Amino acid sequence: MIDSNLSAGDKQVLLKIARDTINQYVTDDTIPKFETADQGLLTQSGCFVSIKVHGTLRGCIGNFISEKPLFQLVQEMAISAATRDPRFYPMKEEDLADYNLEISVLSPLHKISSIEEIEVGKHGLYIEKNFSRGVLLPQVAVEFGWDRDTFLRQTCLKAGLKQEGWKEGTDIYIFSAQVFSEKDL
Repeated sequence: MIDSNLSAGDKQVLLKIARDTINQYVTDDTIPKFETADQGLLTQSGCFVSIKVHGTLRGCIGNFISEKPLFQLVQEMAISAATRDPRFYPMKEEDLADYNLEISVLSPLHKISSIEEIEVGKHGLYIEKNFSRGVLLPQVAVEFGWDRDTFLRQTCLKAGLKQEGWKEGTDIYIFSAQVFSEKDL
């Protein structure tokens, strides 16, 4: 489970911070300064920031751990999702007119010993084998209607492994996420 339970207000502030940071960074290559005393925003949790355009992924970057307060990690991941996701070109000013944000605040990783521990819709997957690593957030399996085996296969493909790579010599971790987006709030 997740250590922090963000309020609706915390979620709105984090989404605003992410949007303001992306807009300012893409426009003039600077990062806005934010300060807060809100304990929910000062927790140290991992997070992913996803950018979508018309429901289609446009960028998604995250980190499982952080020594920074959550609001600062959200800023960092927002910039990375907008400009450093290798699957997409860096956002330009014209891209700022139409995009939506989703933030996933993560629980710590938990290594599992049996795939029976995986609950589709509740858990995300992180798979590691040798130098290959892949992660899929909990909402991805739900969005695509995947069962557990498909979720495992897709995470292996994301890691650059064969589809059935999870069956041998692979470390599998699960995590949960508090997921919220601009369209939900």
